[in-house]
Amino acid sequence: MENEVIDFDIGLGGGGRGDDDVLYIDHDDDETMADGSPTAAGASSGFQGIVSLETYIPEADPDLEPFEGMEFESEEAAKAFYNSYARRVGFSTRVSSSRRSRKDGAIIQRSFVCAKEGFRNLNEKRTKDREIKRPRTVTRVGCKASLSVKIQDSGKWLAANFVREHNHQLVPLDQVHCLRSHRQISGPAKTLIDTLQAAGMGPRRIMSALIKEYGGISKVGFTEVDCRNYMRNNRQRSLEGDIQLLLDYLRQMQTENPNFFYAVQGDEDHCTGNVFWADPKARANYTYFGDTVTFDTTYRSNRYRLPFAPFTGVNHHGQPILFGCAFLINESEASFGWLFKTWLAAMSGCPPVSITTDHDAVIQSAVMQVLPDTRHRFCKWHIFKKCQEKLSQVFLKYPNFEADFHKCVNLTESIDEFESFWFSLVDKFELRDHEWLQALYSARSQWVPVYLRDTFFAEMSITQRSDSMNSYFDGYVNASTNLNQFFKLYEKALESRNEKEVKADYDTMNTLPSLRTPSPMEKQASELYTRKLFTRFQEELVDTLTFMASKAEDDGGVTTYQVAKFGEDHRAYYVRFNVLEMRASCSCRMFEFSGLLCRHVLTVFRVTNVLTLPSHYVLKRWTRNAKSCVILEEHINDAFSSYLESHTVRYNTLRHEAFKFVDEGAESVDSYNVALAALAEASEKVALETKNEGKISSSNGRFRDDSRRNGVPDQCYFNFAQQLSEEDMDWKIHELVQELECANRRCDVYRTNVLSVLKDIEEHKQLLSIKVQNVKLSMRDGP
Repeated sequence: MENEVIDFDIGLGGGGRGDDDVLYIDHDDDETMADGSPTAAGASSGFQGIVSLETYIPEADPDLEPFEGMEFESEEAAKAFYNSYARRVGFSTRVSSSRRSRKDGAIIQRSFVCAKEGFRNLNEKRTKDREIKRPRTVTRVGCKASLSVKIQDSGKWLAANFVREHNHQLVPLDQVHCLRSHRQISGPAKTLIDTLQAAGMGPRRIMSALIKEYGGISKVGFTEVDCRNYMRNNRQRSLEGDIQLLLDYLRQMQTENPNFFYAVQGDEDHCTGNVFWADPKARANYTYFGDTVTFDTTYRSNRYRLPFAPFTGVNHHGQPILFGCAFLINESEASFGWLFKTWLAAMSGCPPVSITTDHDAVIQSAVMQVLPDTRHRFCKWHIFKKCQEKLSQVFLKYPNFEADFHKCVNLTESIDEFESFWFSLVDKFELRDHEWLQALYSARSQWVPVYLRDTFFAEMSITQRSDSMNSYFDGYVNASTNLNQFFKLYEKALESRNEKEVKADYDTMNTLPSLRTPSPMEKQASELYTRKLFTRFQEELVDTLTFMASKAEDDGGVTTYQVAKFGEDHRAYYVRFNVLEMRASCSCRMFEFSGLLCRHVLTVFRVTNVLTLPSHYVLKRWTRNAKSCVILEEHINDAFSSYLESHTVRYNTLRHEAFKFVDEGAESVDSYNVALAALAEASEKVALETKNEGKISSSNGRFRDDSRRNGVPDQCYFNFAQQLSEEDMDWKIHELVQELECANRRCDVYRTNVLSVLKDIEEHKQLLSIKVQNVKLSMRDGP
């Protein structure tokens, strides 16, 4: 076969070269990855060879191998042939060295070698001050197998030297597709990947489809890593073309409204980094509800989907609201640091109390740098989702593990209980050495509820995923959305969310909730909270009817109550209550976590006759006026709340002192007579004061509370009302109606308090009667 010419017709040719002076160049390249890049081994599959002017397909002849004197039409044809030969034999190839002409620099000689040729320089890529963080595996063993070709005067390339022998074991045919130089994505495979990627499928599902289509992984010809790389390159090329559309849109929005904020990382004219923007409504919403934030990374959970991440929060209706959006083209730690700093600047530099993100080390580092005082939580829902992947074998081996794992995380009431449950769980299922699970345990303070209850996250339930964690753009933006479609869908989502908020505002202001108890506290809450939040509060209030509270400890100033559901004393909660300051704290920490009082504190309020909510337990962000400034109605509500709070404090203080007085007065007949006389005298003084107060506390039928409303004199209050325009005259009528209701509520409070006092007097009267009878019996039975 010495005179035969092997021609690989791949559209490349070479010029003639003589024996000029040459310049040697060493490449020492690694074997290449065939992901569509220029480093792939030659050309696409299906190339043709010509032997003695006859078409010949090399793969059809298992005995065909290179030999000295073989000719090729081009350098690339020689490279493609040697790589095809290597695939059949079972090794990977790379380009080792080249020789260039000193006259024009053109390549005149190439050496293709086995990928295990030579030895790697262990000092490569090192500097004086830095070591390689993740050193690559050493794969070179000094193999001598190679093929050298050089150009001839005719322009053809001649095989000048061929070494067949290898000093290592060759790879079986069913594993050849794993070798880097043979991992080639063919044209049809690229088309199928493009189609499936556009439909929103990830690389893993695409590979499964390709394996089924081609009949096995070895016939696909590349690995999942190659598929990921190809998809990433596709996305990068697509984004580079579409990013200008995004910038044009943001410039237009800022032109229409100067309060529209956007920023680009790097050079805006040649944007290759991240983009952030926030419209005026998003920035205004942050001033009302910026206490807790979620950085929603749902759309980058699969890096080949739309690289979109919004900042969201929760409004006073418990609905998700937007605090800004980001396009994440570059997802390095520095990029996330820039993003959080830019977002914080757009939000007037005021950091949130808490932030929730995906469990990601890069994001965690950025949050620590930019928001050091903000409590950072990992999204529990995402962690449970990741458990299905990381613990899939455990779930299959132990069917009960998943249920026990959820109980451990969600149903434990204290840190000690969680710790005990966790170690019992890992021992039971032999998971002490599970690396990922142990890493999850190390980060427990950032995702397990019992560690987070002391911080506000605006969630109504500790055990369930909150509505706030549902993406703001669910149902609009998905994996197949491209930038051309994004803008319209983005605006539709904003419009829909705004409409839902308006509807919730309307329902709150124009519908009356159904009250389920005669409690003044329930009526008060129905007028303060939005409809959804009132419903949630009402559930807690109604559930107090099934709970019992008993004193566990009393140190005079603070009383500790044990609160448990009837018949479930083993699951008791402890509430510390300072009656003078009207402050209570529960071991469940629901108020700290959600901003609503729990059923346990409300149970203590019920048994201690606290009839209305103290103002410090009504967060404005949950009220119907959360987004309003101080208006006439708020003056009335604040005055009424202030009155109720101060009245309740006075009532409970007197009641506490009266009980002590009664106990001491009943010790003997003499103390009893003194106590009765003192009560009669005190009763006369109180009646006289009440009569005098009634004369100076009413004017023109209008009830006053110490002639002031929330610290504002009545005259100033009326002057303010007179300054209203004629269009607001209905507010004056509204004021009178509110004051009438105010008076009615006070009457209800008085009536309830009087009934409570009468009940207490009757109980003590019966107690004294029993004591008197006992004294008489003891005197009769005495000597």
